[in-house]
Amino acid sequence: MSQDQAPWPSFPLPPGSLRVRPWQPEDADALFAAASESIDSVGRWLPWCRQGYARDDSVAWIAHAQGCWQLEELFAFAIIDEADGSVAGGVGLNQFNRQHRSANLGYWVRQSRQGQGIAPRAVPAVARFGFDTLKLVRVEIVAAADNAPSRRCAEKAGARFEGIGRQRLVIDDSAVDAAVYALIPSDLA
Repeated sequence: MSQDQAPWPSFPLPPGSLRVRPWQPEDADALFAAASESIDSVGRWLPWCRQGYARDDSVAWIAHAQGCWQLEELFAFAIIDEADGSVAGGVGLNQFNRQHRSANLGYWVRQSRQGQGIAPRAVPAVARFGFDTLKLVRVEIVAAADNAPSRRCAEKAGARFEGIGRQRLVIDDSAVDAAVYALIPSDLA
């Protein structure tokens, strides 16, 4: 499924005015604002959210995400607050294993919106897209072992903890242990 096929997937996240949809070029300013305010919280875990992050980085990310969507290598979604057009965060599927029909699911929420249950509502919506549209049978969430907020999100979203992968992630050029969670279609039933 390519992003230029209509309609693009879009999922409301009740309650409230949040919607998950593919990144669009007009999201660049909102993404830049969200990332800029989140360097202290998100930047600890995600290498792209660092001091020096520029609006051009947002433009480049959105173009990259759209190109990868077309190649079916990455399905990246913005979490948009439709009330004001702001970016509340992002969520997406990547690292596909086509043979075993699995993928990684990652997410982040801007600092001012953390703790509002946004990611735990977005995760099942995007996982369902993976199962129903992409025909995946497994979606993994991998978070640094000491990333308590991401681990809580995975659990609240219904993912099952499967274990600690030793040196499973590299953060700031250091290999770190990571908690591995998974969702399968019956978890969302």
